[in-house]
Amino acid sequence: MDKICVEGGKRLEGQVGISGAKNAALPILASSLLTDGTCRFTNVPNLRDIHSIVQLLESLGAYVEFEDDMVLVNAASLANSEAPYELVRKMRASILVLGPLVARLQHARVSLPGGCAIGARPINLHLKGLASLGAEIELQHGYVEARAKRLRGAEIYFDTVSVTGTENILMAAVLAEGVTVLRNAAREPEVVALANVLNRMGADIQGAGTAVITIRGVDFLKPVEAAIIPDRIEAGTFMVAAALTAGDVTLTGCEREHLGAVCDKLQQAGAQIEQRPGRIRVRREGPLASLDIRTQTYPGFPTDMQAQFMVLMAMANGQSIITETIFENRFIHVSELKRLGADIVVSGENAIIRGQTSLSGAPVMATDLRASASLVLAGLVAEGVTEIHRVYHLDRGYERIEAKLKKLGASIWRAQI
Repeated sequence: MDKICVEGGKRLEGQVGISGAKNAALPILASSLLTDGTCRFTNVPNLRDIHSIVQLLESLGAYVEFEDDMVLVNAASLANSEAPYELVRKMRASILVLGPLVARLQHARVSLPGGCAIGARPINLHLKGLASLGAEIELQHGYVEARAKRLRGAEIYFDTVSVTGTENILMAAVLAEGVTVLRNAAREPEVVALANVLNRMGADIQGAGTAVITIRGVDFLKPVEAAIIPDRIEAGTFMVAAALTAGDVTLTGCEREHLGAVCDKLQQAGAQIEQRPGRIRVRREGPLASLDIRTQTYPGFPTDMQAQFMVLMAMANGQSIITETIFENRFIHVSELKRLGADIVVSGENAIIRGQTSLSGAPVMATDLRASASLVLAGLVAEGVTEIHRVYHLDRGYERIEAKLKKLGASIWRAQI
């Protein structure tokens, strides 16, 4: 098992490339199940979750090649329609194969993914949507089993905004008979990226990026070549790192339009942001200012950036309040930040942060992916050495983060426990 060690006090400076988005790559790789040709995807990040979805596709009978940042998938000869527990338990996003399997094979048996550290995240919206499309749903022995001779278009309203729910039903509906309308759909860039890939396959999808998506079903889809969009959360994390260390960092291969709320809050905190196509420069010279944040669905402030901004606010002048509205357990990193000396009080969905001038390095333990990133950020400014344990969480969503930070001047290394 690995740990990451960070010696604080180094100013970050230089240029860093942003990897492809895990949360876009996972549904797009799952969409390859909808066609019987060879799909080619580039700018795919080399992450634990990507390897997990590759294993799952292979278990279903797809042929997969993964080399550098390129993945080839040929699902012409699917051997079965079951996603077993031993693979699904590694990653909740495995549920994304449910919609494509029902649409193409008329049957799917997928293990229930269970809960996770940041909340229950139930899949009832996925099942409700598939049932509306005409699938017969059974839950037994820890599995979801769905059957349909052919799915039929329907009008579906999501009670709450769900990114993976929108993506799953979107993939199921492209091969359904008739027209499907998704209301209160997720608007995230990753949903738009999936819709764009499906349209290039021959689907007829309109409205992606808005709350109402209309899908006119087609009889078949053709294979596609596509590049994965940049990871806006990785980009946001490095932007916070630059502001936190009073640094000067230029991000390449990123999309400013995906980072509106993050840029706005960083500027309120005192960072200067300059942008050019595909590039964002973040620097800070003056003090950090406190600010209030409320997480929301896109285009609001992303819950996946909440933990990183909490570290920033722990070093700011004054008091800040972060309100978490998306996941009920997403303040579990607070106890570890307090071990480093952060002054944070949690009251319900609010975290009250009283800024200060220093943190102190200590051994800490990551509890989830974004909590891991927040602990690395805290280590960048803490006095002494911070040891982050359970970094397998970090490896799920950040490609070579320690190498990228080291290139920017951080004193950071990975060691075996």
